[in-house]
Amino acid sequence: MKTVTVIGGGTGSFNVLKGLRLYRDLQIRSIVTMMDSGGDSGRLRDEFGVLPPGDIRRCLIALSEESELMRDLFSFRFGDGPLEDRQFGNLFFIALTKILGSQKEAIEAIGGILKIRGRVIAVTWDDAHIYAELENGALVQGEANIDVPRHDTSVPIRRVYLQPPAQANPEALTAIAESDYVIFAPGNLFTSTIPNLLVEGMPAALQRSAARLIYVVNLMTRPGESDGYSAADHVEQIARYAGRVPDAVLVHEGDVPPDALARYEAEGSYRVPVDRDRLHAQGVKVVHHGAVMSTSSVVRHDPALTASSLLELFDEMEHGRSLALPVRTRAHGRRSRNGF
Repeated sequence: MKTVTVIGGGTGSFNVLKGLRLYRDLQIRSIVTMMDSGGDSGRLRDEFGVLPPGDIRRCLIALSEESELMRDLFSFRFGDGPLEDRQFGNLFFIALTKILGSQKEAIEAIGGILKIRGRVIAVTWDDAHIYAELENGALVQGEANIDVPRHDTSVPIRRVYLQPPAQANPEALTAIAESDYVIFAPGNLFTSTIPNLLVEGMPAALQRSAARLIYVVNLMTRPGESDGYSAADHVEQIARYAGRVPDAVLVHEGDVPPDALARYEAEGSYRVPVDRDRLHAQGVKVVHHGAVMSTSSVVRHDPALTASSLLELFDEMEHGRSLALPVRTRAHGRRSRNGF
């Protein structure tokens, strides 16, 4: 039985976990960012002094084997009245935290209620916010302000960091050490993926781990975060903060419907080009192409297709041309803006 740990947050982790949950021969772990500061999670963080529960809730739902009604209940958002725009699952999480005395126990309790397959692990229990320093020296404070930018998005991000610094949850470090595969889920690069790598102890754990490291490459760029980024630019940033180049990447093959592309391009979001030669030059051993995009009107990863492609990639890495040992290359410096 393979042990697989997914690192990320938001919709990207949800889709990967939802697909992997269907494979009974996998032991699944989910390490989740705790730096959200927007929406209902951000309000609860301010009102109750707790870490944001939204990404944790999504991952618990993704791994749930309870009824569709229960999953819908924990996803339910009130549309009017005094609870307008509040998430039932987030409120339930806060109530359990108050009853049980800790967010850790609340996560475990909800996992039992939802009958999840695997474990959901907060990357840290420390209260920290993410900051982005732009190329012009300006600072953007908070995940919500980076994710939905109010600043000039033509100015690239130079670096991101946490303030105050945060220490890794020991359970997250153990999950990485025990994994056969560690998967970076798709998602906003600087607000969903990299925040996990800013937590002290996480990069060292990834560098020590014998697990194969896989990155599920984003389908589209994100305005204000990854403008002009190719697949190799994404990998360069992950390697910069992790201190380790992914052993393999999973990229989408096939077209994106022109009408969907037009809608995204109108908002400044473009398809991520796959520069295979540059990826291999970085040290990525396997570039695996799969039809992983959802057929809905939203350009995002399909859970079943993504999981199936990941299982194919596991097999390719174990029995194909890839080497058994993980890449230990450190990558530093700034990204290229040149695309291909």
